[in-house]
Amino acid sequence: MIMKRLMIFTLFLAGFGLSGKAQKFAYVDSQYILEKMQDYKDAQKKLDDMSAAWQKEVEAKYQEIDKLYKDYQKEQILLPEDMKIKRQDEIAQKEKEVKDFQRAKFGVNGELFTKRQELIKPIQEKIYKAIKEVAEQGTYSFVFDKGSNANILYADPKNDKTDAVMKKLGVN
Repeated sequence: MIMKRLMIFTLFLAGFGLSGKAQKFAYVDSQYILEKMQDYKDAQKKLDDMSAAWQKEVEAKYQEIDKLYKDYQKEQILLPEDMKIKRQDEIAQKEKEVKDFQRAKFGVNGELFTKRQELIKPIQEKIYKAIKEVAEQGTYSFVFDKGSNANILYADPKNDKTDAVMKKLGVN
């Protein structure tokens, strides 16, 4: 997979080299920028607090289910068949409710995901705007993101424009 990416990237660069026009490249570390931004820290804390509160609620519900199950096991021998079924259904229903709650809060389109989009997306757009301005001022054809480590195998520090973007954002 890495070799395939490297070959594609090499062909990509070779194609631009043959066109006769020099291309300027730069990179930034968006993760580093985010970690230095107070807005991001505040948003992340808010998300962490929400997540911790919901996790605590999930754990409390599972403790309640565990207690119901242990009580059921103790009394199972003495219970008539219809009461056994009723208690089993009650436990199963409580488990379903907890799983539904977890999905609603932590699932792919859950509240945490939605809140993360709401809080983080404007910050990311602000960073993108600053990157675009730095790229246009420096006449860079491409700006890569070192923060994700996805496609950069080597980066010369002289091409690092992270500080320029942070300066645009007013971040120290």
